[in-house]
Amino acid sequence: MKSNSRQPAIFLSHGGGPWPFVDIPFIPPGALAPLEGYLRSMVTALPSKPKAALVVSAHWEEPVATLMTNPTPPMLYDYTGYEQKAYELQWPAPGATFLVDRVTSLLRHAGFRTATNSTRGFDHGTFIPLMVALPAAELPILQISLLDTLDPTEHLALGRALAPLRDENVLLIGSGNSYHNMPGFGHPESTEPSRQFDVWLANAMMQAPAERERQLIQWEHAPSARHCHPREEHLLPLHVMAGAGLADAVTFPLRMEALHVHASGIQFG
Repeated sequence: MKSNSRQPAIFLSHGGGPWPFVDIPFIPPGALAPLEGYLRSMVTALPSKPKAALVVSAHWEEPVATLMTNPTPPMLYDYTGYEQKAYELQWPAPGATFLVDRVTSLLRHAGFRTATNSTRGFDHGTFIPLMVALPAAELPILQISLLDTLDPTEHLALGRALAPLRDENVLLIGSGNSYHNMPGFGHPESTEPSRQFDVWLANAMMQAPAERERQLIQWEHAPSARHCHPREEHLLPLHVMAGAGLADAVTFPLRMEALHVHASGIQFG
């Protein structure tokens, strides 16, 4: 790996529930193999070994930007209905508490109010994909909340405020899904709506930054937008990563069709 390189901002689709560590009835064996393969290679493909990762997960919303400050975050099993071992999974990555002051400063300088949470653990939007990508659990992780306004403009601005971290050897990860309509998974009727939205999303990401942001702000006007995202919390981590992406090149390290829906991983830089 090269040293002293800007880390990317990565939006990843994190799969479903405690996949792939337990059997999930609506996910046939091997259906998400491309996602698993991508996650296993995600860190080794980085320009250098990061000192930490900052993760914004679809599964945490707060009135203000809130940072986890527990140096040994527990697991937050924020899913239901799975076999017992789903609630025994452990991923003991250290909390990147040394980043809290720096991130707080960046956010406040950009006009965001901030808060901290000393008890919250890693939710499954963080620990499930990173158990695959970083099984050794050695990289310090700082998780930050979404804003419960779910406002796309605010989340793009949140990403812009966090962008300097990329030049400080911090990997930025937005964990959500490019399609998140739970009743639609596994149904043939979802194929065309998810394809339409995925085509729109890929085209929007390839625009110049100002146009990309304009389209993301108006994402509800995209084809099949509300079919694919009845609620937008799983899309907004992409807005944060797009804001942090600056004018860097955009790539699609993951494009797949599974469970009759299309999913994308998107990398800035």
